[in-house]
Amino acid sequence: MRAPPLTPLAAALLHVPAPERALVVNCGDGEAVLLLAREFPTARIRGVDPAAELVRQASARVGLDPEGRVAFKLGKPSGLPYPDAFFDLVAQIDGHPHPAELTRVLKPGGSLVLAGSPPTGLFPDARERLLRRRLARSGITPVLADSAGGGNFFVGRLGDAG
Repeated sequence: MRAPPLTPLAAALLHVPAPERALVVNCGDGEAVLLLAREFPTARIRGVDPAAELVRQASARVGLDPEGRVAFKLGKPSGLPYPDAFFDLVAQIDGHPHPAELTRVLKPGGSLVLAGSPPTGLFPDARERLLRRRLARSGITPVLADSAGGGNFFVGRLGDAG
C-alpha cells in the first residue's frame, strides 16, 4: 500500500478555516487524521475507513486521548456513520468521492477537501469534470484546485442553507 497524499492535503488545509469538527474519509492508518489534529489543535477529528484492520491500526496510533479529540470508525464513503450537517470540514483522501454523502455530513458553509494522487486510467480529465459537476449539484462551490507534492487537491465550500 502506498503512502497517503499528505502534501496535497497539507497544502489544501492552508485554504480552509479552522474547524470545530473535522472528518477524514478513507483515513487509512490515521496519518491524515493526525495531520489535521496537529494543524487544528482545538478541533475534534474523526476518521473513517472501510478496512477494519486499518481502523484498528489507526486507533492504536492515537494511544491515550483523554479529551477524545481523535477517534476512528469503520465505514464506507458511500454511507458515512455520522449525522447530517455534523462537520465543519470533510476531507477525502484518494478513492471515489460520493458528493451527496460528503455534503450530507458537512455543515452549510463548511469546507470540503479532496486530496489525492494524480488521476490515472482512461479519460482522467473527463472523470474530473464529471466529479466537479456532481459536486456543484450537491451544493459545493469551488474555492481552489491545485497540485502539491506530486498530488492534487481541491477545496470547496458547501453553500449556506436557504
